[in-house]
Amino acid sequence: MNRLITIAGLCLLCATQVRAQWTVYDPAVHTQTILNGVQEIAKFIEVINNQVQQISVLTEQVNEFKKYEGLFGDPSKVLLGTVRPLIDDLRKTELGETLTALEDAADAEEAMVYTASGLYRSVGTQFTTPGGATVTRRREPYLAVAAVQKTTDNYLAVSTDAAARRVALKQQIATTTEQLRSATTDAEVQKLTAVLTGMSAALESTDQEVGQATASAVVQDIANRADAQRQVEAKKEQQHAEFTEAVTKYGETFRLLTAPVTFPTR
Repeated sequence: MNRLITIAGLCLLCATQVRAQWTVYDPAVHTQTILNGVQEIAKFIEVINNQVQQISVLTEQVNEFKKYEGLFGDPSKVLLGTVRPLIDDLRKTELGETLTALEDAADAEEAMVYTASGLYRSVGTQFTTPGGATVTRRREPYLAVAAVQKTTDNYLAVSTDAAARRVALKQQIATTTEQLRSATTDAEVQKLTAVLTGMSAALESTDQEVGQATASAVVQDIANRADAQRQVEAKKEQQHAEFTEAVTKYGETFRLLTAPVTFPTR
């Protein structure tokens, strides 16, 4: 009897342990866990595929850019030797001065001794009379002459400088044109064309500077001629007034006799 009870207890205990093992290892939960892992792997594979596609697109873009670069060139690698001379010329301070500055710089004493590098003869600031007296020349009549001399010197300086710059710019234009003719990429063509445009503008600028210097000299000469005419008119008016005044005073001092002349009788 006791053996039966013992065997029955052992069987019951084994059955309890077996039931407990099946409760821990649930097939449905295990299957769901596997499915979740498969879904995560599928999503990961999808992400990888997307990244592969993006890399393929980027590779195609890089290849297209290399193809474009081969046809049109890389602008950053196009170095032009004529750019620096052009920049230096454009940044150069203009040699010519304004008419106002030239008029302010006019000096009468300089006008008296002006020779234009030996072209003219100096009149000097003083002269000697036949009697041996030394006379200092008046400054006022020479100021207008000094202004014209200043504008003339300004024109000569500007035209000389412009002539030298024109020679240099035309040489640079010729060199750039040769480079443009042998250019192999669009980037090089675009840069060379831009440089040629800048050189043409600089060449035109030299003409403008010479024109401005010429205009200053012409305007000053016109102003001097107008002032000379003004001085003549003022002198004529003054002489007329002085003559009228002198005649009036002469008439008041020396009156004509209106009474008949009588001769003394014995």
